[in-house]
Amino acid sequence: MTVQNGKDLLIKIDETSSGNFSTIAGLRATRISFNTESVDVTSLESAGGWRELLGGAGVKSASVSGSGVFRDEASDERAREIFFNGETPDFQVVIPDFGIVEGPFQVTSIDYGGTHDGEATYDLALASAGQLVFTAI
Repeated sequence: MTVQNGKDLLIKIDETSSGNFSTIAGLRATRISFNTESVDVTSLESAGGWRELLGGAGVKSASVSGSGVFRDEASDERAREIFFNGETPDFQVVIPDFGIVEGPFQVTSIDYGGTHDGEATYDLALASAGQLVFTAI
C-alpha cells in the first residue's frame, strides 16, 4: 500500500434511504476505529495458565470521527436532525486504496467551535448501530 492523502478518507451519508450517498460536510480530518470485545474462556485447565479467548465471539463495533467545516446549511441541518431525532441512517466510510465500510451509524456527538477571526468548525462522532459491510476497492 502506498502513501495516501488523508483528505481522501470520506464520510458519506444516504440522506434519503435510496442508496445514493453524498459526502457529509467539509471534513478536514477523519478517523475510523474497529473494535471487538473479547470473551475470556480461561479455566484451571488452560495450558500453562495462559488466558484463552473464544474465537469469533464478542461484540463488534466501529467508531468514526471527523472535524472540519460544514460546506452548506443543508449538511449542518441534516447532521443535527440525525442527532436530535436519534436516527441511524446508513453511512459509508471510504478508505482510499483499501475499501468502503457501509452500514447504520448513530451521531453520538456534535461539537461546534470557532474563533473571532476564523470560520466556524465542528467535531462529529459516529458509533456503529448495526451490521457493517466491508467492500474492498
